[in-house]
Amino acid sequence: MARAALFDVDGTLADTNHLHVVSWWEALRQAGHQVPMRAVHRAIGLGSQDLIAHLLGDDHDTDEDDGLSAAHKALYGQYFDRLPAFDSAADLLRELDGRGWSIVLATSAGGPELKALRRAIDADDVIRDTASADDVSEGKPAPEPVEHALELAGVDAGQAVFVGDTVWDMKAATRAGVRAVGLLSGGIPRADLEEAGASEIYEDVADLLARLDSSAFGKSP
Repeated sequence: MARAALFDVDGTLADTNHLHVVSWWEALRQAGHQVPMRAVHRAIGLGSQDLIAHLLGDDHDTDEDDGLSAAHKALYGQYFDRLPAFDSAADLLRELDGRGWSIVLATSAGGPELKALRRAIDADDVIRDTASADDVSEGKPAPEPVEHALELAGVDAGQAVFVGDTVWDMKAATRAGVRAVGLLSGGIPRADLEEAGASEIYEDVADLLARLDSSAFGKSP
């Protein structure tokens, strides 16, 4: 039976959430917006326009969205040559591939950023495809990124498991009918992930790999 392992990237496979926090905080500060870093942290995982609306309110001046996004990309781009993958990220993907799971990434990243992340993870030999921000009209928590990943993998929702680190990941997977596995490596509290739909929670990819047989991946047919 075909099976798909769908993965978020930032905060899940790569230790990049706080780099995004600092980059967005600085982009907002340069534009005259004082937003607490804790609020920025909770918004990481949303697409750029949704993140800006979430932080500044739906009634903010959308004419500045492109400038804010560009500033974030420029600031975050300074890290592209040294983005840190989590220990065991590539090992987990290769282990799942060896067990017959098709690996598809479902991420808000796109373009050069996604290329830098994939280079950091260093597991392109087992990554079948990617549903990126460039491929969908609505980002997480809408189900479209996960649904597109299912299409790329050629499986139904019941044949897939999604792994992510934010409430947006959990909500997107749950709305797509896919079992959601949460990781604490992105810095979001366990209770928040559970409330958003996580069926299981692990510390990080290394913890998931160590307990793979008793996880959703070991329980699936």
